Amino acid sequence: MPVPATKESGDVDNLYIFLLVSGLISFIILIGGMVIFIFKYRRKTEDQKSAYITHNTLAEFLWSFIPFVIMMVIFAWGWSVFHDLRRVGEKGDVEVHVTARQWAWTFKYANDIEINSPSDKKLVENDPDSTLLKPEIVVVPVGKTIRFILTSDDVLHSFYVPAFRNKMDAVPGRRTTFTFTPIEKGDFTVFCTEYCGTKHSNMMATIRVVDGEQFAAWQAEKLAASAGASNKGPAERGEALFKGSLGCGGCHSIDGSRIVGPTFKGLYGNKRDFADGSSVTADDAYIKQSILVPTAKIVAGYPPAMSSFQGRIKEDEIKDIIEFIKTLK
Repeated sequence: MPVPATKESGDVDNLYIFLLVSGLISFIILIGGMVIFIFKYRRKTEDQKSAYITHNTLAEFLWSFIPFVIMMVIFAWGWSVFHDLRRVGEKGDVEVHVTARQWAWTFKYANDIEINSPSDKKLVENDPDSTLLKPEIVVVPVGKTIRFILTSDDVLHSFYVPAFRNKMDAVPGRRTTFTFTPIEKGDFTVFCTEYCGTKHSNMMATIRVVDGEQFAAWQAEKLAASAGASNKGPAERGEALFKGSLGCGGCHSIDGSRIVGPTFKGLYGNKRDFADGSSVTADDAYIKQSILVPTAKIVAGYPPAMSSFQGRIKEDEIKDIIEFIKTLK
């Protein structure tokens, strides 16, 4: 296992070691005793009779009571460790909202700093169709209680950091929590451990643990960059949404190539043919409906795989996306 990097991970390791050692001792006593009895008390002759043996109350009590005590210790210890891993009601020193989607993680801090896994256009190595993008690094301070609030936009995902000895499902329509207190600085990999589609094994992110001063400087840099981005025009803001928080680039291309969903290139003002045989010209109303109710009109030749952005996107953001699509001739 990786080096335990959080306060909670050491407790998990200690419990696991206890389970291994106690299980080994129990195995030796049980199997070793059976082997000894097989040889010591085996029948010597064909007509040998076994002695009549009555029960031993003390022995029967001990072999029931001692395992019971051990099981209760394991239960209490396990409950304590599990409670520390979850801590649902505790507000962390740093709170981050995590959204899972096929096949990326998006991180948004309470002060609106957003870490978007599809944002910086770094393609994952050895990805043959170049549709999966390398995630940016989410930064947290060492020694502080960090609380991730997880949800999913599409299917069930599972947020797992081996060095933290903690795992939590990201469930559509629900909010779950992943709480930890890092004690080691460095980069720690996040995996999705619930099969979620073809690129499940590449759905990773990185948590970087740094000093408090480095974290404060990183936050200031991100906030300054966000302030500069707010001065962009509608099409530029729409492009940022496409590449960033909405994660559109994971399913829709802008160069005409075919991936999960239809390309955005040449979309606006052109005819769309649908699976039910109908068609429509792609205008503002159609694009807005496709964002909010994607199953209303399914483009011919593509699966109804997109989840609704109802309640997750603002009206101004829809307008910005439309303005960006208009530029993709």
